[in-house]
Amino acid sequence: MSIVTVQLGQCGNQIGHEMFSVLCSDIRGTHGLCSKKENESYQDSCKERFFCQEESGVPVARAVLVDMEPKVISQTLSMAARSGHWKYNSHSHFCQKQGSGNNWANGYSVHGPRHKEAIMNLVQKEAEKCDRLGGFFTIMSMAGGTGSGLGAFVTQCLRDAFPTSFILNHVIWPYGTGEVIVQNYNSVLTLSHLYHSSDALLVHENDVIHKICAQLMNIKQISFRDVNQVIAHQLGSVFQPTHTAGGGSGYSRNPLGDLLEPLVPHPEFRMLGLRNIPQMPESSLPYSTFSWPGLIKHLRQILIAKAQMEEGIDWQVRPPHPGSSIPSTNKPLHFNTSIANLVILRGKDVHSVDLGSFQDPSLYTSWLSPQDAFNAWKTPRAFNKYEKSASLVSNSQFLLKPLDSIVGKAWNMFASKAYLHQYTKFGIQEEDFLDCFTTLEQVISSYTNL
Repeated sequence: MSIVTVQLGQCGNQIGHEMFSVLCSDIRGTHGLCSKKENESYQDSCKERFFCQEESGVPVARAVLVDMEPKVISQTLSMAARSGHWKYNSHSHFCQKQGSGNNWANGYSVHGPRHKEAIMNLVQKEAEKCDRLGGFFTIMSMAGGTGSGLGAFVTQCLRDAFPTSFILNHVIWPYGTGEVIVQNYNSVLTLSHLYHSSDALLVHENDVIHKICAQLMNIKQISFRDVNQVIAHQLGSVFQPTHTAGGGSGYSRNPLGDLLEPLVPHPEFRMLGLRNIPQMPESSLPYSTFSWPGLIKHLRQILIAKAQMEEGIDWQVRPPHPGSSIPSTNKPLHFNTSIANLVILRGKDVHSVDLGSFQDPSLYTSWLSPQDAFNAWKTPRAFNKYEKSASLVSNSQFLLKPLDSIVGKAWNMFASKAYLHQYTKFGIQEEDFLDCFTTLEQVISSYTNL
């Protein structure tokens, strides 16, 4: 099954480009460490998911690029074409001249309705090129105007036009210190609207990725491109083909469905966090060896201690004792309760790995059995030059603190009516804000009470 990617705004288009580059360099790589037959079926499966073949033989990304200013899209198109390994369809993009001025309401209430037909026509064309459409993957930032406001509008249009398709929104959480003065408003409006139309939100926090660049990748002067490449690597580690638990010998046929059905068992809980280990500069890889037990031990502690990466994990955090029916308010302070987790393992000896530690009932909420709450995907095909690597996609309390913080900051501004006039002039009223706060307060309360 194929996935149509919708890249929205500057951030979405830049990350989308890096993601397709990672996917393409991974399938071209000779570091697969697996049989020729395995490698060929991996390559075919990836191409079916993310690319369509042209007569010229150059893979064309199944993507629609949308921005309200032309600069980033033209850069993205030409960078992909120059690579010689893959390209975008030259007709699958939509841009205007004026931008959204970091105003969510402008993207959502003005640009969205005005350009709906043109954008949805492009999406429809991409969808029709798929032999079997598995769903949509949108990439957007929450802080600005186009990615967030237009992104929320386009997601609603996708839901209306494709009511039975899976929609996964990849959302970039803004830096805590701030890129845009109204980013907390934009974020609250984006999240609450996506909660109503998306199947799940896969979140990357800029602050976390920045730390990974500084501490793990040893990058001295961190650029947006560095951040985007780490994000793209993590996305690739989830979306490249794997064997699912009940999938028999072939690669998973329905990547979005296989991801979302076990991870989102209840519509109140749609926030997914992603962690990937190991991560290091390419120059260090030849000198590093990893064992599966070591990687699994670290990944589990990252999960239960809400760690952001494999450095600086709090090893003191332990799950509550089984059988002690403590009310959720008395759980160990920093312990992260999960609804559902997916672990993805790539590399050699992958089928001998013991994942029993992730099936410990004390990691999960009481209303799902660990058998349902935990899934594992594996492939002996290594990913992106890493001999062994492990990813975790988690529906847990990972995002509770950042969500609580962003809603609190937005509420403080809202209480003093700061900057509201910039939204009301585009038709977003105070009642709309209040509805959004109510939606997110409910999400916070649900995750808090796990």
